[in-house]
Amino acid sequence: MSKILIVAEVAAGKLKRTTHSSITFARSAGLPFDVLVVGQHVGTAAEELRGFGAGVVKVADDAAFANYVGEVYAPTVAEAAKGYVVVVVTASSFGKDLAPRVAARLGAGFASDVAGVEVAGGVLTYKRPMYAGNAIAMMQITSETQVVSARQSEFEAAAPSGGLSALETASTVAAPLAGRVEFLSFDEVKSARPELAEAKVVVSGGRSLKSVEGFKTVLEPLVDVMGAAMGASRAAVDAGYVPNDLQVGQTGKVVAPKLYVAVGISGAIQHIAGMKNSKVIVAINKDAEAPIFQLADYGLVGDLFKAVPELTEAVKKIRAEG
Repeated sequence: MSKILIVAEVAAGKLKRTTHSSITFARSAGLPFDVLVVGQHVGTAAEELRGFGAGVVKVADDAAFANYVGEVYAPTVAEAAKGYVVVVVTASSFGKDLAPRVAARLGAGFASDVAGVEVAGGVLTYKRPMYAGNAIAMMQITSETQVVSARQSEFEAAAPSGGLSALETASTVAAPLAGRVEFLSFDEVKSARPELAEAKVVVSGGRSLKSVEGFKTVLEPLVDVMGAAMGASRAAVDAGYVPNDLQVGQTGKVVAPKLYVAVGISGAIQHIAGMKNSKVIVAINKDAEAPIFQLADYGLVGDLFKAVPELTEAVKKIRAEG
């Protein structure tokens, strides 16, 4: 029977929520699936995955996988993928790096950033955005094995389905290039705020905030009172107001929160490509003709330096009363 292999994403032994989107993808395809967990000390992550309806949760737990290195992970994933019709990983930075390497080792066709899947007559057809989301390609992969990365913003996080999947040990395959690649360090940006790609509420600022200080004194209080993740347009990042890991857009992170607040963002097509699937979009901009208003569910035309502090105080008051 045709089956899907989901490659889980694990960091510091903990399961990343990105994996839940891959599970939703597999369920959408209507095929049975297994899950592969690769890393060091990943027993807790594997145990958590047993409740999502997989046939088997395969575990490759080895010191060689203590830190993610694509050249080290790919041989083990490719070996575990033999016999599966589809190998799927979420299109996070982890998935975007790993999936092409696995596809190359398997001689498989690869579809990246898949936004949907349809099944007809046993054939899978993938929906994939192109040209900053202005065109949608419907594509099929004709190779024996297919490798796919699924957009997290397009597939809701899966909930446990009950039951308890079997655990199985996966073979660890030596990496020919491992001796030539050395993991040095991972400089993680730590924040008390939710992770941008996984947040339910995102508040993003544009170049109209004018400075680093503008982000700190005007935008950040609203971000924090709303319990949101902070994002930014590319223009604000390029201007040096915030680090590039906060960039939302075609060349940044793609998000789809329940609420997206765009402050001082005009709505360039590249930015819209990264947030247009948000459930509710609120725009604050002094230019009534800004393109962002064509997409927004709610819009406020006004000076952000006056409107945002007022909005922050209003949210504080509501929170205090609630």
